[in-house]
Amino acid sequence: MKAVYKTDVGRIRKNNEDSVGIFLNRDGQRLAIVADGMGGHRAGDVASTMTLTTLKELWEESEGIQTAEQAEVWLKTKIIQVNRVLFDHANSHDECDGMGTTIEAVITTHLFATVAHVGDSRCYILNESGFQQLTEDHTLVNELVRTGQISKEDAEHHPRKNVIMRALGTELNVSIDIKTITFEEGDILLLCSDGLSNKVSEAELAEILKNEDDLEKKSNLLISIANERGGEDNISLAIVEFSDTGEGDL
Repeated sequence: MKAVYKTDVGRIRKNNEDSVGIFLNRDGQRLAIVADGMGGHRAGDVASTMTLTTLKELWEESEGIQTAEQAEVWLKTKIIQVNRVLFDHANSHDECDGMGTTIEAVITTHLFATVAHVGDSRCYILNESGFQQLTEDHTLVNELVRTGQISKEDAEHHPRKNVIMRALGTELNVSIDIKTITFEEGDILLLCSDGLSNKVSEAELAEILKNEDDLEKKSNLLISIANERGGEDNISLAIVEFSDTGEGDL
């Protein structure tokens, strides 16, 4: 496997409320995470950091995940646990009232990848079938598109584009989208916050992931493009490529 992750504050904001990382469990399997925090003051930073560090600790102690069902159960139970931690923290700390975060968490093995998703961060895959988004944005605008009330083109410039319908930490219970896909030699997964996906088109994402550069150069180029186009938001990404070369292992 090859893997890389990066986060950038962008060109406008003073604080980075995104958290990103790739971690190994006791069996050497990877968990990639992108969390995009939200909330007043520094509460978004608190929510995303707590999410990342809690899942990191839980993952590094885990082992024995051999099937897709086991991966799905692990992600669901642990993310529900994190949601409760965030919710309780927000309710007991006035400065964190209303805080929340998106979560994109992907377990990768040599047989499959399991994706857990809440919010408007995204997971894409590039494989022999092409480039596609694996997740569905939990936003007001995407719901309007899904129900045919506005077009996908209208959604790009809708004034309420950033209204999120589902996040971790904002309610006691959370619904998590989980799916498992086959993960094979040459496949590439991209996880990212909307600071990237709002600035770089799917066609451009695919083109950059397909080029011959190493993952480090690809990730730097993606962040550079997002900043060149305004960089109004924090920009975070994680890339995992199925490769047996060992280069860039995390």
